[in-house]
Amino acid sequence: MPKVKTHSRAKKTFKVTGSGQIKRYKAFKSHLLTKKATKRKRSLRGSTLVGPANLNLVKRMLCLR
Repeated sequence: MPKVKTHSRAKKTFKVTGSGQIKRYKAFKSHLLTKKATKRKRSLRGSTLVGPANLNLVKRMLCLR
């Protein structure tokens, strides 16, 4: 059997927490920031957890299943 390979971008993008949840950073913070409100940019600053709708997809990319 061939080995299962981890998705290269996914291993650089997502981090697994100690409790097994997957952490991600928020999108829409890279460019065209002058038209976005300060409050919106501030809320995009931190990290958040991957939602339940995408959790199985991300776990499959990271070979966690």
